[in-house]
Amino acid sequence: MKILFLVFHGFSESSGISKKIVNQVIGLRNNGHQVDLCHYDILPNGHRCRMINDEILKDYGCGKLASLKKRICYNAIYKYIVEHNIQMVYMRSNHNANPFTIHFMHKLKSQRIKVVMEIPTYPYDQEYKGFSFKDQLELKMDQLFRRSLVHELFRICTFSDCESIFGTKTIKISNGIDFDSTPIKKFLRKNPNSFNLIGVAEVHYWHGFDRVIAGIGEYYQQKHDRDVFFHIVGGVGEESEMPVFKEIIERYGIEKQIIFHGQLFGKALDDIFEDSDFGIASLGRHRSGITNIKTLKNREYAARGIPFIYSEIDDDFDGMPYILKAPADDSPTDIKILINFFYDLNISPTKIRNSVQHLSWTNQMNKVLIETSDEQNCLHNNFS
Repeated sequence: MKILFLVFHGFSESSGISKKIVNQVIGLRNNGHQVDLCHYDILPNGHRCRMINDEILKDYGCGKLASLKKRICYNAIYKYIVEHNIQMVYMRSNHNANPFTIHFMHKLKSQRIKVVMEIPTYPYDQEYKGFSFKDQLELKMDQLFRRSLVHELFRICTFSDCESIFGTKTIKISNGIDFDSTPIKKFLRKNPNSFNLIGVAEVHYWHGFDRVIAGIGEYYQQKHDRDVFFHIVGGVGEESEMPVFKEIIERYGIEKQIIFHGQLFGKALDDIFEDSDFGIASLGRHRSGITNIKTLKNREYAARGIPFIYSEIDDDFDGMPYILKAPADDSPTDIKILINFFYDLNISPTKIRNSVQHLSWTNQMNKVLIETSDEQNCLHNNFS
């Protein structure tokens, strides 16, 4: 089958989302299908372009008009899909439901081209808390038109446990793992003098890293027998999250304990993981109204062979021996509980990694293909 993987944004070498998309494409190809990747890019000369793989599909030029065109002009993509006999479009939602995307999807539906739209996080409205006025307007537009958009779709792909979203049936999968590009820790050390936590994210309030920082502050207010460090890897919002973090850090005087590394990738990221003992995943999903989710970060930690903590419900990990569940509230993280859990843990990085072999992107994307194929067979039988 010929598939177009459609993304409405660009890529970054340090972005976990970018890596995920590339791995999803590889997963589809590993299942024996021909897959093209359509994405947005800004070239070194400032031109805004729609790309197919590494080639320019449409050059919109420069400036505000070009920025507008990439949001409303989809004729070039539609023409490519029809001319290249694309049978399925796998589209990553950018919360961009509007009359133009609806018209685009309607034309594909009229050509009997199946469109599966992935909604990476659901529900997502509360994630816009604290975002700019422009972002809030875009959300309002999406809220106004999203039910009309999904009416034109074949299915919605979700990492939640929802049977339907906005009235359209879902395909439920897990976020996957690319084992080839995710190195495993050599060993879980048990240093009696220090305990190193790592949190990797483009940090938002739903990650709940403030709970860990406050927990470290509380830990240092008590009698303690080892130093604790929290390594935060990734971008931190200077106007949103950083002021919250700084206030807590200054209140407890733990400036040396919280280390901001910024965005890292490749060997630099691998080295930080090798020096870390315990992973911090999401501890604040309740803040955005989410109870069940299968986050990418949980899977990366497991693939690397590092134990970790989270607060949501994740059926792939709940009950695993290397998992610590935090309460889904805003209380400071109890660092002594983390320490005791880690030092009592008797499991190797290899065993942690082996427990998630079934979560490869090849297996997860095959679930989408199976449901698509099953539906196609049902339709064929109904028409015959």
